[in-house]
Amino acid sequence: MAQGTVQVTHGGASRWRRRSGEYPTLTAALAVAGDGDVLSISPGTYRENLVLHHAVILRGPEGGLGSVRIAPLDGVALTVRASAVVQDLHLEGQDRAAPALLVEDGSPELTDLRVSTRSAAGIEVRGSGARPLVRRCTVENPTGVGIAVLDGGGGVFEECEVVAAGQTGISVRGGGRPRLERCRIHHSVGAGIGVTGEGSGLEALGCEVYEIKGTGVQVAARATARLTDCAVHRTTADGVTLDTDAVLTLAGCDIHDIPENAVDLRSRSVLTLSRTTVRRFGRNGLSVWDPGTRVDAESCEIHDSTGDYPAVWISDGATASLENCRVHDVPDALFVLDRGSRVDVVDSDLSQVRNTAVSVSDGATAQLDDCRIREAATGAWFRDHGSGGTLANCTIDAVQTGVIVTKGADPALERCTVTSPAEAGFYVSAGGRGTFTACRVTGSSGFGFHVIDGCRTTLARCHTERCARGGYEFAEDGPVAEGCTGDESGSRAAAQAAAGGAFAGAQAGIRTVTAAQSPAAQQAAPVPAARPADLPDEAGAGGRGSSEVLGQLDALVGLDSVKREVRALTDMIEVGRRRQQAGLKAASVRRHLVFTGSPGTGKTTVARLYGEILASLGVLERGHLVEVSRVDLVGEHIGSTAIRTQEAFERARGGVLFIDEAYALAPEDSGRDFGREAIDTLVKLMEDHRDAVVVIVAGYTAEMDRFLTVNPGVASRFSRTITFHDYGPEELLRIVQQQAEEHEYRLGEGTSEALLAYFTELPKGAAFGNGRTARQTFESMVERHAGRVAQLSEPSTDELTLLFPADLPAQPAPC
Repeated sequence: MAQGTVQVTHGGASRWRRRSGEYPTLTAALAVAGDGDVLSISPGTYRENLVLHHAVILRGPEGGLGSVRIAPLDGVALTVRASAVVQDLHLEGQDRAAPALLVEDGSPELTDLRVSTRSAAGIEVRGSGARPLVRRCTVENPTGVGIAVLDGGGGVFEECEVVAAGQTGISVRGGGRPRLERCRIHHSVGAGIGVTGEGSGLEALGCEVYEIKGTGVQVAARATARLTDCAVHRTTADGVTLDTDAVLTLAGCDIHDIPENAVDLRSRSVLTLSRTTVRRFGRNGLSVWDPGTRVDAESCEIHDSTGDYPAVWISDGATASLENCRVHDVPDALFVLDRGSRVDVVDSDLSQVRNTAVSVSDGATAQLDDCRIREAATGAWFRDHGSGGTLANCTIDAVQTGVIVTKGADPALERCTVTSPAEAGFYVSAGGRGTFTACRVTGSSGFGFHVIDGCRTTLARCHTERCARGGYEFAEDGPVAEGCTGDESGSRAAAQAAAGGAFAGAQAGIRTVTAAQSPAAQQAAPVPAARPADLPDEAGAGGRGSSEVLGQLDALVGLDSVKREVRALTDMIEVGRRRQQAGLKAASVRRHLVFTGSPGTGKTTVARLYGEILASLGVLERGHLVEVSRVDLVGEHIGSTAIRTQEAFERARGGVLFIDEAYALAPEDSGRDFGREAIDTLVKLMEDHRDAVVVIVAGYTAEMDRFLTVNPGVASRFSRTITFHDYGPEELLRIVQQQAEEHEYRLGEGTSEALLAYFTELPKGAAFGNGRTARQTFESMVERHAGRVAQLSEPSTDELTLLFPADLPAQPAPC
């Protein structure tokens, strides 16, 4: 057969109106071919737009993939409207408004095709009658979608590969419902797989999604999907996202090496996981938001976080259920917060947790049954008013503190055992409550049950053994213990409990202390090792050198006077250290600082960098930052403020204690306010431990001037004040530019000028947030950009990244 010709072999019994023979073009051959006919194509390039109306067999030379090229100058290269068989062809398209291969009807079999194109889509399946079987096909489309299934289309894709796509690798919308088997999708932009719209669905078996510039799998707007034995990895954004009533099932899947959230769902979406592994993620392993959003996980494993975020995050009224799951090697295991949020955990293991295994706050609820917590700083922490739940039949082993209850939280714990805590088995303070029934503490290096601040905690039938500092340590007029025993108390403790009174007296093995005798006054209170959720910046300095940290300081927008002050202070400390090494006297340098200025001017950021600098110079052991405010230091009862202040100081040991809005500790109409007690305690701690902690107080300039006069020792300990001036329009513009670059957006023509004018005209009243305002402006622009681009059916990369003046929000009303 001559090159560039088409051999038609008649496949039917009748020869009426059809003959076998050779034809010079594919169009001519298709004009005479009917159902069952075989069209054998010679090697060559065919500049034709083909349309298959009959169930023909269209094939290139067997094993000669690439020798037959269908490459029209525009339009669709191949349109299939019948149950044809197409194999061993190379399809090319150049039309940005049309796909290279379009299936509109029938159940064609497409085998061993290579689609290398710059089209709207490589392969498009459109319409309810289109149900192709696509085997071993490869799609490369650097300008558009790899494979699109829409408008009720379906079909099966087996062992196919999307090797590059300028947009979504596989896009399903408009009621499309394909099935993928053993497919690979990689090097796509935006998403690897996207399923959106009511009625749209996808089933994937044994597929792999990786090297995606964006999100691995997106399911949104009432779409459904099921992935079985699939892998999602090496994305630049989240691994899997669900939004707006989406439903997804992951069975036997592996999601790993994700820089952001491994799985993020919100807006009433529902996720079901079984036998699925989530590992090596930069933010949350599971991030669950909003009322009606739900996760059900069974026999799953979440481990090896690469960031500093909780492995499982449930907030804003969302719920989660974990059964027979393992969470390990993470900073925090489960964080559930906000009223209406709930997590139920059954027969699961939480281990090797750097901070808190279970954190419950802001009115949330946690229920744990038959769970095992080990090798954590804190086993469970119920943090504040309205937060609660139940721990039943749980074991907590090898932790700093087993369970912490603070600030009005009121959980119920039944038949729980804490073994070998470094500090306390159960620790209740700052108005926490809680009911402990048949709980045990064994081998504590501190107390078994430690209840301070007069907390009204109830203990029933609890038991302690081998607790180094005592089984029970209570503040007076607080907890009630009934039927509790310990190896210090024997039968006499049980007898007193039976009498119905609160335990008191060393003979019963339970010590009741007054505020004057409290461990805080004796500097002996156990300090929970885990950091509170509202202190996310408490972390090690990371071991960077002072030059590197100073370089990061210099990279901050504006703050020229601040940078000079910090460098001068750093130089003084460094030279003093070198003089001491040389055997010379070094000038005394006051390291405690006052930061004054408006919100959003970078005070917290500079404080964090200052801690790192001091650690790099060997002045501080760790250089971490602990950020607190009045609510963290001031208690509700006499004596509790000193305890809280000391606990905050202990958490900051080796680093920086940053007190934001410090002037609130001394309000002008203070009266009997306990804030001054916090100041007095802090001044004494700074004197007693002058080399252990650096304290930075921050706030508005006038208010901080007044704060420095409330205690004679305050001004002498804070001898250096650094003022943070408001950002100007040019500096606010630079912050927006940095935000855009960080989030992979670009400012379009005229946008920089529009932003500069916007910030120049922006009211600078009390609500002005400086850098925070710049970031909020950028976020508003991104939202408005999303509303604009969402209306485009297939936006280009430029349309997805460029921000224009029209995206700027309206100017706020003057204050």
